Amino acid sequence: MLFFSSIGLYAAPLESGFALAPRASASQEEKTRAFTEARLRVIETAVSYLDTPYLYGGVTSRGLDCSGFLFLSFLEALGVSLPRSVTGLYSWVERIPLEKAQPGDLLFFRTDNTGNITHVGLYLGDGRLIHAASSGPQTGVIYSSLNESYYANSYAGAGRVFPAVAPDFNLNDTPVDNGSSGSGEQTPISSLTTRTPQRRIPSGDYGNLFIGAAIAPSWNGFLQDAGIIRGFASQLIILYETENSSMPISLGLEIRPEYDGTLGVFRLPITFSWGLSDLVRIFAGPVISFGNASFNINGEERNYSGGTSWLGTIGITATPIYINTPVGQIAPYLEVAYQSYFSDNSSFNLMADFSSIFRFSTGIRWMMQVF
Repeated sequence: MLFFSSIGLYAAPLESGFALAPRASASQEEKTRAFTEARLRVIETAVSYLDTPYLYGGVTSRGLDCSGFLFLSFLEALGVSLPRSVTGLYSWVERIPLEKAQPGDLLFFRTDNTGNITHVGLYLGDGRLIHAASSGPQTGVIYSSLNESYYANSYAGAGRVFPAVAPDFNLNDTPVDNGSSGSGEQTPISSLTTRTPQRRIPSGDYGNLFIGAAIAPSWNGFLQDAGIIRGFASQLIILYETENSSMPISLGLEIRPEYDGTLGVFRLPITFSWGLSDLVRIFAGPVISFGNASFNINGEERNYSGGTSWLGTIGITATPIYINTPVGQIAPYLEVAYQSYFSDNSSFNLMADFSSIFRFSTGIRWMMQVF
């Protein structure tokens, strides 16, 4: 049992368990055809993301990192979820020498001084690869070659994803059925990897839909008599991303329950947001406010009105990075928002009046792609 289990550890990971995988009893010709089509679909999907920007933690058409690029390509092409990190992929593949690598296998690199595997790309044959580069003259999803000194010097090894189609099988020059197009045309993989396709949205022509939630403390930075945390801000989010003339657009609808302990009010904004991407969006909308807004400063009661308004809040939200998990994306975020309060006091107090109309929050957001 231990002997056969150890053999399984070194088998190609995608020998079975996905829709295109051949039966165990299939002939060698049937297996060659099935694994060739699987390799082709992955490569064709990967090539369709050419020129997509690099985004650390990215796994959508708005931005991809190196492992996210492979994760999305295999998921869309075959419905297979790969390990989400470079080190996870390196442990998952069957290690092979470069001369045995075929198009559709993975190439790994050590790009820093730590000695760790830090980068991965999809092998296209003839020393070429497609990958999401984070630095260099070009970034994002690009073609590169092992003949380039940077990749030759940082190359760490190759990993087999599918079983080899045959010892002497040249996948680059062999016509195969392009099953993903439905045309039935015979297409060599070499022709796919030399064209420059138009960018597209991975979930189809209608864009991507996300749902999510967020929670953040609101900070007090100006009132000496108040605590550091003045309350909390939360969100329930529906986010839609599409592309218009090759420019991504991010549209959102948010319900934002908020509590301001310093002012003594509970607020319920309903906002619409817009941005060129989800990294930075502007939001605005009506607010219903509950409670009497007031500060007590040095024994003086300062009152404010106008919290309930058709344009009760306007602000900006920024999400600098994403961390992908099996259950969605986790991201830190920050917000600055205007709140429609007006002073009812006869005297002017800059710090108090400023604090009544501006909210500063930093917190954590979770998002999951629905389609």
